[in-house]
This record gives sequence, structure tokens and C-alpha cells, in this order.
Amino acid sequence: MALPIEDYAIIADTQTAALVGRDGSIDWLCVPRFDSAAIFAAMLGSEENGHWVIAPEGGVISVRRQYRDDTLVLETLFETEDGAVRLIDFMPPRAEAPQVVRIVEGVRGRVPMTMDLRLRFDYGKVVPWVYREQDALVAVAGPDAVWLRTPAPTRGENLSTRADFVVETGDRVPFVLTWRPSHLPPPEPIDPVEELGVTAGYWRGWVSACTYEGEWRDAVVRSLLTLKALTYAPTGGIVAAATTSLPEKLGGVRNWDYRFCWLRDATITLQSLLYSGFQSEATAWRKWLLRAIAGNPAELQIMYGVAGERRLDEYVATWLTGYDGNPVRIGNAAAEQFQLDVYGEVMDALHQGRRAGLKADDPAWGLQVKLMEFVERHWRDPDEGIWEVRGGPKQFVHSKLMAWVAADRAVKATEEFDLDGPVERWTELREAIRAEILQKGYDPGRRTFTQYYGSEELDAAMLMVPLVGFLPASDERVAGTVAAIEEHLMEDGFVQRYTQHEHTDHDNIDGLPPGEGAFLACTFWLADNYALMGRHDEARETFERLLALRNDVGLLSEEYDTQEKRLVGNFPQAFSHVPLIDTARTLSSALAATEARAAEGLK
Repeated sequence: MALPIEDYAIIADTQTAALVGRDGSIDWLCVPRFDSAAIFAAMLGSEENGHWVIAPEGGVISVRRQYRDDTLVLETLFETEDGAVRLIDFMPPRAEAPQVVRIVEGVRGRVPMTMDLRLRFDYGKVVPWVYREQDALVAVAGPDAVWLRTPAPTRGENLSTRADFVVETGDRVPFVLTWRPSHLPPPEPIDPVEELGVTAGYWRGWVSACTYEGEWRDAVVRSLLTLKALTYAPTGGIVAAATTSLPEKLGGVRNWDYRFCWLRDATITLQSLLYSGFQSEATAWRKWLLRAIAGNPAELQIMYGVAGERRLDEYVATWLTGYDGNPVRIGNAAAEQFQLDVYGEVMDALHQGRRAGLKADDPAWGLQVKLMEFVERHWRDPDEGIWEVRGGPKQFVHSKLMAWVAADRAVKATEEFDLDGPVERWTELREAIRAEILQKGYDPGRRTFTQYYGSEELDAAMLMVPLVGFLPASDERVAGTVAAIEEHLMEDGFVQRYTQHEHTDHDNIDGLPPGEGAFLACTFWLADNYALMGRHDEARETFERLLALRNDVGLLSEEYDTQEKRLVGNFPQAFSHVPLIDTARTLSSALAATEARAAEGLK
């Protein structure tokens, strides 16, 4: 079985990413893109489905890991009975082909090392033909070819490539793995040590643009680096996570493919990048967004491929046993769902971009007007909602809230940027949606917003009410909703997404059996609400509790299993790292405002 999710770290080249375990094994890598087939898939099966391990032969006493400064160069220090050795892992920023570079450095003593490379193409299904060509070992099957170059002597054994070597103090033994289409000529060799310097310099140079100066800067910078690691540079798209099918519940069926770009992420991702100084990335993300949604608004999808692809057909990779026995899904059928809220999120993303100074005189506004025409016609329709339920459409309150956001941002765009549009009609639409939400989506007896019209279920997505400006945090309806979520959706200080009925013969609203981890983004939203309500101590306590869930190199998955005390869900998760950045900024701003008021009072 694969390691615990928190035992992995990410390395990336801004087009794909690899997950490296504490044991020195790369158990997940898709090439050439995030959503391509994996050549290492042990994370979702066994070592026979592909992995690449470099580690001491035996007698490991301790393992310590860190990223080198503000980079994605991973350093793993193995302390052994014979001495100490450092494994340096990185992916050079993409040039011609994806490459993984691993350098073994002798730190102390004389340490016997072992390497086991098991290449398995097409998500662990295809064993390649392996042969030697000049200074390289070549593995080929169908469209895929991989070259391994290393000075270490290698041998074939049981359909894998192995090497045994000894590292003494000061020694450096490099390994370079390169993928390219099998019909192309061999890739040119690279200098691993030179590429190490280039790669570290690339990440340091990128981080130097960061303008965030608040508290928790290290956590914010690591989250920004993680977002950059999840970026597909050729198009500007940002995938939700680097993985598929890491479960939301161990041993369950709640596991999906997250290697795609969600429109829902657009608003918070765009804002996080803009407010942190990364305008070029925000501009690229906005351009990706406009290309992806171009066309008939009725055909708008909730997610797309990294280049804007629309067909994301879902199937189960039956030959993989899955992480903890969960089914492995490739593709995502939720791409075909109707989710009304994405229209609001797209309108908000483009509005916030204009406010931040991104180019305004482009075709975006014409497209937005068409999106608003669709919202006007369909905002009363039921949908599958933010949580992409598979139990049938409902009148989800959060979806109506985001329809209100769409109308609100459309009105504000005409007011703030002198853009042409039917502002009176949009104003009436905004008020109509608002009135219906307050009438049908709020339960005055329980003093809380509900999940969908006429239900008693709760939904942590309604923590967005003050965050999008629908009601101020001081409103009693916001306070009541926060209180209801605290009472019914919190477990050990973390927030569940929505009501789930454990003791029932029926599936829940999402059409699935009950049970999943606490949703980290929702818990960040709760901290935001606390801060806006003036509950600063609780906000800070909640935020610090979330920060403590990060693994030893600062990464978060989608959810947290409060029973098993483990990270669960796809990893690393953009929808966890983006709200970390936003909440740090919110709390820092609230603290600064409080200190300013206190200082003013002393005068």
C-alpha cells in the first residue's frame, strides 16, 4: 500500500508534477501533462504499477525533508547506521521534454544505496521494452519512451532496472529521467548539477515578485509555490490537484480525478495571485478562462482540460487496486453537470481582475453580457451545486447566492468601468434573487441558511454569504448560520461540507454513502467569518489549527480525517492552499486594523 498522503512532497516543471515519498520513492508521475497517463502509478496500486525509489540499502534511523529555501527543490536527508546521505529531487522548468533529476549526495560516512526503477506506462498497465543505447537506458512502449542516464551501474531484474552503489562524504551520483514521444530522436543529455542551480534560481526568481508582507509569510509563500506547481504554463490553466482518486474517505468511493481546471477556482485563485503580486500569472489564468468559456453560454462547463478541452470522459482503471482499495477514476463525469454557481464565480473573477488593473478593453465584456443573458433565463433552474452531487439536481441556496453575485458584479461593472449593459434589468434581477434567497433559503426558526429550498440540511458553502458581500458579517442571519455550522457541521475544530446522515439506508444528497473528511476550505471560510465578525481570537485559533495540518514540507490535501488523524483527498489541493493565502491576508488585515484603532485611541 502507498504511504500516507502526508508523506508525499511535490516537484514540478509547470506542466506536470511528481509525488515523492519520505522513503525516496516517486510513486506518481504523469507525462507530458498533468492529465496524461502515469508512468509511475504505485500510489494507486503497488510497486508493480510503477515507481522509482532511491534510498539507503538498510538501517535508516531517521528521515528529514525540506524544500531548499523558497523553491521546489526537495531535499531528503537519510540518517543511517553507516552515515548520512542527501537525496535531491527536482524537475527543471520545462524546455523540450519533461525531466526528473535526482542527485544523491554523501553527507557523512559511507552509505550503501539502492535504486529500483519500475517504468509502467498507461497508468501502470504497460510494461515497456528496455534496452541500452550508448550512454542511456531506454524504455519504449507504444507512444512513450523514457531515457535514464546515470554513472551508476544498472542491471535488469524482474522487469525493473536496479542499481547498487556506495556514497561517501562529498560524493555526488546523479540520475536523469527524460520522457518524450517514442517516434522522436533521443533527448540531448543535460548537466544535472547545472540544472540544479538553474531550477533553484527559477523558483527564487519567481517568488521574488511576492508582495505579501503579513503574518505567516512562510506558509503563504509555500502555498503560492504550490499553486505555481499546479500551473500548466503553456495555457495558464491551474489544475485542482496533481492526482486522481486519492479518497475523501479511506476505503470508500468518494474519489475523483482532480487533474483538470475548475471555473469555480477562478475567483479565489485570481484574487490570491493578484493580491500577492503575481500579475502575469493572473493575466495568463484570465486568458485561459476566457478561451475556455468562449462559445454558447448554455454549453459552459464547470471544468476543462489544461488547454481548455471539454471532453473529460470518466472511466475506472480496473487494473489498479486503488489507494486503500478505492476505485481509480480517470476523467471526471461532473464536467457534464449544470452548476449555476460557476456563472457567478466567472463574473466575479473577471470583475476582480478589472479592479486590479487587468486589461479591460478586450472581448471579455461581450462574453459576460452573454453569460448574464443565460443567468437571467436559468437562475431559477435546479442544479448539481458546488459539491457536484450525483444524486440529482436541487434548488441549492449557494447556487442562488452565486447567481446573485453574477448580477451584482454585472451591475457594478457598468457603474465602475462605464461598460454598456441593461443595468436596470440586472438591478431588478439582483433584487429578485436576493428576495428569493431570504424567503426560501433561510430558516427563521433555526436562524440559519439551509442547503436547498425547503430542506433542513446545512451547507458550509453558506459561509460565503458575507465573503461575497450578500450580507455583512454583523447580520444576525450570518451569525445564526455560523452558530448552526459550529453546532452541527464541526468535528474536532474542523468543518464538514454539509449534513451527512450516517445512520440511514439511503444515500445522501450527493447520491453517495455517508462519510468523508472535514473539508479544509470550509474551515478556512469559518476563520474568515470569525475575523469579519470581530472574533479575532477564534479566527486565529482556527487558522493555526489548519496550519498544523500541513505536512513537514507545508502541503495540504483537500480534506482531513478527524478519526484517523490523516490528510485525505487529492494532493496537493489548490482549493486548500488558495484559502490559506486569503485567510492569512484577512487575519493580517484585521489585526493591523485593530492595532491601528488601538493606537488611535492612545492619542
